[in-house]
Amino acid sequence: MSANTWRQPTGDSDLPLEPGQAAPSADGTPGAGSGATAAIDESGRSARRFWSTRRIAAALVALLSAAAIGLLLYDVVSVRAGRSAMRWRRRLAEELATRPLDDVWMIVGAAVAMALGLWLFLLAVTPGLRRLLPMRQPAGIPGTGEVRAGLDRRAAALVLRDRAVQVPGVQSARVAVGRRKVKARARAHFRELEDVRADLDSELGEAVTSLGLTRQPTLTVRVRRPKKD
Repeated sequence: MSANTWRQPTGDSDLPLEPGQAAPSADGTPGAGSGATAAIDESGRSARRFWSTRRIAAALVALLSAAAIGLLLYDVVSVRAGRSAMRWRRRLAEELATRPLDDVWMIVGAAVAMALGLWLFLLAVTPGLRRLLPMRQPAGIPGTGEVRAGLDRRAAALVLRDRAVQVPGVQSARVAVGRRKVKARARAHFRELEDVRADLDSELGEAVTSLGLTRQPTLTVRVRRPKKD
């Protein structure tokens, strides 16, 4: 597993890397050159996005829930044992019984609880890991049907930027890779802008295709002259 890819088996067991898997090319583009055809999934199945484990959110919710339930349970047991209830629980019960529903603090508390519940719901139904772009399943390589691969967006941006600066006339380039769009901005210090833009469209279009992503992002190229001092 390289630093720029994420490999995750779909089953319960960890699968070793197959010796026949295509290696990255010299310019860093995964599967370019002779291995470019191996990144194409002939079955046409679209790989699903990677799901985050949400460890921090799950740990915080578990700790807060355990603390609140433990404190409430301790107070209930104390009352059952003949002791008086804690002051905070008596105060809370009194406030909930006497405050009207249109009170400011009631509205604020309800809004906070609703926002927290909506945040937890979104964490539960969204995959997360937006920085990982799913790649197509390799074809013709035994054992790779149970392995999923993803490409880091920052690594993809570096690969595309390196390809962009190789175009004649490009002085510098910036590439932003999203899940659906790739935006490239370049500065050309010689040659006509239209010629540089055409070469960039061709070069980056080929580079984006060779990344082997499941969803082909749309490419937008902008070229301008460098600012004069």
